[in-house]
Amino acid sequence: MAVSGRALLFDYQADLIGPHGASFAKLLVASLAVAAVSVSPWLGAAMLPVVAGLAGAASLAVSAALRAAADGSGTSDAAYGFAEPAALLWLLLLVPLRGRRWWVSWAAPAVLWAAIVLRPIAVGASDFSVIIALFFAVGSTAVLGAGIAWRLIEADRRRRAEALRLEQRTKFARDLHDFVAHHVTGIVVQAQGALAIAEKKPQLVRPSLERIEQAGTQALTSMRHMVGMLRSTSTEEGEPARAPLAGIVEVRSLIEGFSAVGGARARLDMEGTFDGLPVEVTTTAHRVVMEALTNVRKHAHGCTEVRVRVVRSAGGVTVRVSDNGRPRGGRHNSGGGFGLKGLAERVGLIGGRIQAGPTPDGGWSVEATLPPTPVSAGAAL
Repeated sequence: MAVSGRALLFDYQADLIGPHGASFAKLLVASLAVAAVSVSPWLGAAMLPVVAGLAGAASLAVSAALRAAADGSGTSDAAYGFAEPAALLWLLLLVPLRGRRWWVSWAAPAVLWAAIVLRPIAVGASDFSVIIALFFAVGSTAVLGAGIAWRLIEADRRRRAEALRLEQRTKFARDLHDFVAHHVTGIVVQAQGALAIAEKKPQLVRPSLERIEQAGTQALTSMRHMVGMLRSTSTEEGEPARAPLAGIVEVRSLIEGFSAVGGARARLDMEGTFDGLPVEVTTTAHRVVMEALTNVRKHAHGCTEVRVRVVRSAGGVTVRVSDNGRPRGGRHNSGGGFGLKGLAERVGLIGGRIQAGPTPDGGWSVEATLPPTPVSAGAAL
């Protein structure tokens, strides 16, 4: 930018450009080219080729005007300076490197190349002007080749980085498979042992179940960390979800699975239609039910019945899970990042609210009110 500005000043002082006649046209197009160079750092991948193409087209238009004037009057006015070709050369380097892949990005370099090469012979072909044109042609071709080569090098670097990232993700996936297989095998072995001693030594069943729970919790915690490494956190990649997201429709399957295990029996009441709800709301509703049922299993002593009620109204979706058990330790809390505290954080992200506490009959209730439209588009799924 500084070089182009000094060249523009030199051209003006040397009377190669000026405020009158053809010199004024050259001054305008040179100033346009220098301005395009000055603002190029702030131009995006789509706008840069457009601005550069306009500068090149303006230069070609001035060359055509100079040629027409030379044919009519035989003027020998100098057609070229230093500022305009220097600025156009810089744009010729930037467009292949930074331009987006669409037709303007391919057309702009051709226009710039032609503008640089044709200007010296705009007023006539003399030995000197042809030499300058050939010099500009070699320099422009070299600059254009450097820009394309630079772009290819950057593209290759990105491909290698992506290949390395995919390789690391594959390694993590293998580690995740081995880790889960190891822990699941241990859980199965402990469960088989608990079944084997259930009749002969029932007092040993509870310690076995506790070990199974600990192993399962450890496996889930580590798996969450490793899956977090596998997930892409870049918003510009736009990767789709790798598995269908559980929503309100899947709540019924969740209830059936809870009741099938035995112990407390769950009952589901649904009111209203749930079509058209944003995915943030439906997945959060499913998470509320899942977390509440998990807390019932872990903390509701003597629970025989769980009632899940999901209601759609004009104000949004209300999810209420209540049980008739007695809380162990005085309150329900699954602990860790996915307990009631984490659930309240998740519900709050979409503009909802959640309450949890004892019911008048001695049980426990979790109630979440979710808005029909999330207040934050960045809510985590």
